Amino acid sequence: MVYKKFQDFELSALGMGAMRLPVIDGDDSRIDEEQTAEMIAYAMEQGINYYDTAWGYHGGNSELVMGKILADFNRDNFYLASKFPGYDLSNMDKVDKIFERQLEKCRVEYFDFYLFHNVCEMNIDAYLDETYGIFTYLTEQKRKGRIRHLGFSAHGSCEVMKRFLEAYGESMEFCQIQLNWLDWSFQDAKAKVELLSEYQIPVWVMEPLRGGKLCQLSQSDLDKLKKIRSQETAAAFAFRFLQALPQVTMVLSGMSNFEQLKENIETFQTDDPLNQTEFESVLQIAEEMLEKKILPCTSCRYCVSHCPKELDIPSLLELYNEHSFTEGGFIAPMALKAVAKEKHPSACIGCRSCEAVCPQRIKISEAMADFSSRMQ
Repeated sequence: MVYKKFQDFELSALGMGAMRLPVIDGDDSRIDEEQTAEMIAYAMEQGINYYDTAWGYHGGNSELVMGKILADFNRDNFYLASKFPGYDLSNMDKVDKIFERQLEKCRVEYFDFYLFHNVCEMNIDAYLDETYGIFTYLTEQKRKGRIRHLGFSAHGSCEVMKRFLEAYGESMEFCQIQLNWLDWSFQDAKAKVELLSEYQIPVWVMEPLRGGKLCQLSQSDLDKLKKIRSQETAAAFAFRFLQALPQVTMVLSGMSNFEQLKENIETFQTDDPLNQTEFESVLQIAEEMLEKKILPCTSCRYCVSHCPKELDIPSLLELYNEHSFTEGGFIAPMALKAVAKEKHPSACIGCRSCEAVCPQRIKISEAMADFSSRMQ
């Protein structure tokens, strides 16, 4: 197992995420505890020492199951991470109660790593609102030793991350972002990595395989990857891409079965990053994949000045592209919660004034109508 140094810790470069544990009869809230226990035992045996859970994973049962299983192992032999569930605004005034309950669920006296969960457009104002006392409470728990290292995860834009870092950056020790070879440009992960580098904050990676989609490539795209490195699987390519980024300390993978676990552990037996030519070739494949499926908006904003409803069309198209390419997901609905209803895609009246000035000849009115229908 490859290990990465983080302060005084030696962390396995591959961490086990507990968001996609094996389940019974397809019910996400019913974790297969027997299979999960076998996987964790194997992971421990093979050198994985970082385990990541959260309040809301598996309908609230991930922390319970992980706590039960990990209680059988020496606490000094693994690092446990959980998160404050700020993705739900109704939790913002309950940080103390939730934190205490999380310790109980996980059967521990402290968390090695603890995160502000999912900093994004929807909750940034609440996270920065000192009346909730979230930052004050969590930093106090760190002072008491009940949190060893404090960080945050982010699905929001670079601008949202900047706001959070301007307020709390000096206290953040790590940051977890969605990072993979497709999102390097698609979700502007490159800019997020650069921003974190400015603050000297190491990167924790979530969604390295984009929910498994980077293992489900078309034969044509897979053949292109094989021309770069014939011996690597699609999953290994994603991990080798991340190994090429010196800012990355931890790669979390939500492995749902033994086969995935064994394959990923095998990949992380070696540190064999893509070289510069291979790195650029993979990004070219990503660009070709995206060109086939997303609208070519360049954010020139000519459309905005011609919209009678004053919609932020480039931002809406960016969310539409994400939702369309991902074939669903939570990012677009989550981001729209931070947008006034009168500025949603449903506010488009189909006048096509924007289309008359669009240099890319995008059928914006059709995209807004489709986006609106998908959000219903």
